[in-house]
Amino acid sequence: MRLTILSGVSGGGKSTALRALEDLGVFCVDNCPIPLLPELVELVKRSDEGRAVAVCVDARDTEHLASFDEACARLERMGVTLEVLFVEAANDVLVRRFAETRRLHPMGELPGAIDREREALAPIRNRASATIDSSTLVGRQLRQLVRDRYAGGTGLRVVLQSFAYRRGVPSEADMVFDCRFLANPYEDPALRPLSGLHEPVARFVLEQADARTLLDHVETLVRFVIPRMRAEGRSYLTVALGCTGGQHRSVALVEALQQRLAPERGAGLRVVVRHRDVGRSP
Repeated sequence: MRLTILSGVSGGGKSTALRALEDLGVFCVDNCPIPLLPELVELVKRSDEGRAVAVCVDARDTEHLASFDEACARLERMGVTLEVLFVEAANDVLVRRFAETRRLHPMGELPGAIDREREALAPIRNRASATIDSSTLVGRQLRQLVRDRYAGGTGLRVVLQSFAYRRGVPSEADMVFDCRFLANPYEDPALRPLSGLHEPVARFVLEQADARTLLDHVETLVRFVIPRMRAEGRSYLTVALGCTGGQHRSVALVEALQQRLAPERGAGLRVVVRHRDVGRSP
């Protein structure tokens, strides 16, 4: 059985991530007491042994947080494939979200409650197999990240993502490449309103010798890693290319890289393109 323990700070997006897992057919339980995790797994195994399970564990279960490592060890002895996904965000973002929703933080007054919660969740955070920083994400983007990571099916899913460095490096990326050294279409007033999805911008970027050389190196590295990811049993790989504003250079390069990898799709490779910051205001 595969068990995903979903945790994170209040306001970070745990509920959104849990709903995305539920949409994928995962059996989801919110706020399950930590000592009951092994019993929950046994119950699901008896009714539907092959079904994946996701459980949200967070600071609401303060009384049992100290027993988290012991519960994980017991689950592993039971033969459960265990992954811990931790969702977080920057303190100022969390304060803003609570102010916008007018919700009370479960651990008291802000901003001190955020630090107390982080300290309480440290044992879970330290065991995290993956973390997602939702500071720059809207709900739709967070749901898509979860679907990219946990969608079922055979083959390896390669997510090619463009992003803006000014909005932060994607925390979910396995590989990150900086393309800010390339000449920027933004400097051309005729190209500035366009994006790398438009042919004039793509041509401006890809006609640069350094852009083609960068693509050659990235493609070679991705092709090198793909079979080794499969051998490890990984089902996803996220490759992120960033530029200053996430509109022109990184977008054009991601689109070109998708075309280069397209012939591999018939060999059990699924290529997905995400342009995180296209269309967002500066």
